[in-house]
Amino acid sequence: MIHIKTAAEIELIRESALLVSQTLAELALILRAGITTELLNARAEEFILDNKAVPSFKNYKGYPFATCISVNDAIVHGFPNKNEIQEGDLVSIDVGVYKNGYHGDSAYTFGILPILSEHQLLMKVTRESLLMGIEKAHVGNRVGDISFAVQDFAERKYNYGVVRELVGHGLGRHLHEDPQVPNFGKKGTGAKLKEGMVIAIEPMINLGTKDVYYDEDGWTVRTKDGKFSAHYEHTICVKKGKADILSSFDQIVINESKNPALIADY
Repeated sequence: MIHIKTAAEIELIRESALLVSQTLAELALILRAGITTELLNARAEEFILDNKAVPSFKNYKGYPFATCISVNDAIVHGFPNKNEIQEGDLVSIDVGVYKNGYHGDSAYTFGILPILSEHQLLMKVTRESLLMGIEKAHVGNRVGDISFAVQDFAERKYNYGVVRELVGHGLGRHLHEDPQVPNFGKKGTGAKLKEGMVIAIEPMINLGTKDVYYDEDGWTVRTKDGKFSAHYEHTICVKKGKADILSSFDQIVINESKNPALIADY
């Protein structure tokens, strides 16, 4: 069942989504080669709790961490650990926040300098594919219009692998609600987009094959060919004419530019 949110509910979701954005921005200040993903996870959880919220992901269906941190060929759901981040890594961080009864969800991929030009392009295209999908998230369209826009840009134009097994989703009182929002599909198919629907759009784009496998931990999803992947996500509200983006990358980009270890070319 798809839940249409009231104006008051949308503002509460916005508050949670912006706290996710602020959390990612905080991590952008400390990300560097030599830091562990375990430390990044601890900082994110501390920041969320300090802001009178709780991490949406922790203990969700048994997931043991506050964040998902996926490095290089890990696409999503990576476990924070004691491994040190290296120069040239792509680090995708996915964060969820639950505050005042509502969830926010967003993800961002960081590049640790120096990075390969092909990986820089992958980041750029993945982020642009997210914006392409958001452009189609308005009243009168269907979920398939979002899906097609992402796939058409990343797969047909750049020949990247668009992950099929994992999708975007509705959210609100629950972290995952209807409808599912795939990153591949046909125009004019799927649920009709109505004003007040809140969804998370999250392209997961691979440099090589679209095929994936699960790590031994049962959570981490990796590219089957070992090539790098990128992941960006916004929480948005469907409106007439143009979607309302409830999360924000603005402060993340500002903080990237302050950190000499990170690429900041957006």
